[in-house]
Amino acid sequence: MRRLSLAIALTLSAASLATTTHVMAGETPAPDNAKAYFINLKDGDKVTSPVLIRFGLSGMGVAPSGTEAPNTGHHHLLIDAPALTGDALNEAIPVDAEHVHFGKGQTEASVNLTPGSHTLQMVLGDWSHVPHNKPVMSERITITVEPTTQAKSP
Repeated sequence: MRRLSLAIALTLSAASLATTTHVMAGETPAPDNAKAYFINLKDGDKVTSPVLIRFGLSGMGVAPSGTEAPNTGHHHLLIDAPALTGDALNEAIPVDAEHVHFGKGQTEASVNLTPGSHTLQMVLGDWSHVPHNKPVMSERITITVEPTTQAKSP
């Protein structure tokens, strides 16, 4: 019976060690000084569509998705989406109209937005689209897209 207990204990210890030493998605480290920010937009700006958005990043580098290199990631733009919190920070960022991926390493984009108020936030994703451990994200800002006026023809 003692041998069986010892064998079970060793098996459980090995399984526990394998689980805790394997780096899971969502655990890609980010430097403490890493920061994502909007270069050309600030909270309260009034703009017209399409909106040129320039993504800023300091303390890390930009790399295409799938590139597993230290201190790198790629941008995701959250448009009118709730902030990522809790378990969502340990999962791949969804792909939909509210979560736009820039997996080729883009640092700016022209985005069509309807007239009205919109919230924007940038989140850096690791090689597998998961936020880093300490998430690198911009402040959420609100912009207003003003309707464009078209010249009337005679």
